[in-house]
Amino acid sequence: MVSEPLTDPSSSIGWAVSSGLTPYLEAVTAMEARAEAIAAGTADEVIWLVEHPPIYTAGTSAKSDDLVDAGRFPVFKTGRGGQYTYHGPGQRVAYVMLDLRRRGGRDVRQFVTALENWLIAALAQFNVQGEVRPDRIGVWVTRKSPAAPPREEKIAALGIRLRRWVSFHGVALNVEPDLSHFGGIVPCGIREHGVTSLVDLGIPVTMADADHALRTAFESAFGPTHDAPPLL
Repeated sequence: MVSEPLTDPSSSIGWAVSSGLTPYLEAVTAMEARAEAIAAGTADEVIWLVEHPPIYTAGTSAKSDDLVDAGRFPVFKTGRGGQYTYHGPGQRVAYVMLDLRRRGGRDVRQFVTALENWLIAALAQFNVQGEVRPDRIGVWVTRKSPAAPPREEKIAALGIRLRRWVSFHGVALNVEPDLSHFGGIVPCGIREHGVTSLVDLGIPVTMADADHALRTAFESAFGPTHDAPPLL
């Protein structure tokens, strides 16, 4: 899938990476405040990379039946699109705070496609073929085995929100999370397919490796970045 890069040649985007585990509610508060400031013209665009403690989040389309084990981890309602998803150690969450008014127009579908292509390009650096499906959100891989039929598994999730044409929330790439933690929910409401990660696919990738791939692919799609301080 190909889309035009959503670049703004007049500006460089902040690239911030938090160490350790970032509490979810504090992250959302900081992210929303930054998005408001970007919309007001008082702050710069930024991509903020974090890891969270183990949690489940419910998007605006979440169904109660998809929360299989409500007592396993804390559950947070969130304003992003989508259904239930898991965040936890070993998963790279990238909060994307961009002003779409400066990036090729107010086209939500184009923006989602650009995010998908970003993730696919990052995965390609590890010789992983990421794919999208018209009937389900996220980025998928097809696992093939001589002893079993091919199966599709989700390796990255997307969930964004726009306010005054500034994006927040973002994407989550499974680097090396505990995949059993996804068992407390029906991820994104999809029962027919499972989840995977780069390490689960047999690729010995560190979080630093994943961050480098994400940044390289992002700059190809959205333009140059510069190091920026984390929001927390």
